[in-house]
Amino acid sequence: MKHALMWLPLLAAFFLLAWLGYKEYQKVQAYGTWSQQFERAKYDIYAVMGQKDNNITWGKPRIKGPVDLETFSLEDVQQIRLLIDQQAVGMANLPPKGRSIQLEFSFPEPKKDILIPFTEISLAVKWYEFLQMTLKNLPDSRLMNPDSPI
Repeated sequence: MKHALMWLPLLAAFFLLAWLGYKEYQKVQAYGTWSQQFERAKYDIYAVMGQKDNNITWGKPRIKGPVDLETFSLEDVQQIRLLIDQQAVGMANLPPKGRSIQLEFSFPEPKKDILIPFTEISLAVKWYEFLQMTLKNLPDSRLMNPDSPI
């Protein structure tokens, strides 16, 4: 009896982990369906993001699909910065890791800046570089000094 009671917390932990894994699997499945409408998309535990033409849509992953979705046009973006631990970094001085990784999209005055979180620096860098190239190729882009170090 004593040995059975010792294993009970381990059994409970196993079922909790299995349940959490199933919930995450459901989020990934919902993301897969949602992301089919985009040319390029990303999923992580903090945010989902999709790009189609010059529009970026992002939100939070949930079991029934992404929620709190926002869409904006890259044509309205004034500047994109890669923030690691709330500090803007350049590609030449990337830290190996950070607690907070975000892409910041700055707009002209009336619109508030948008911060999209990432779990991995490498994924954030790939999106940053891709979006910088996209902005360079936009006609009449308002991007401020995309090649200058930050």
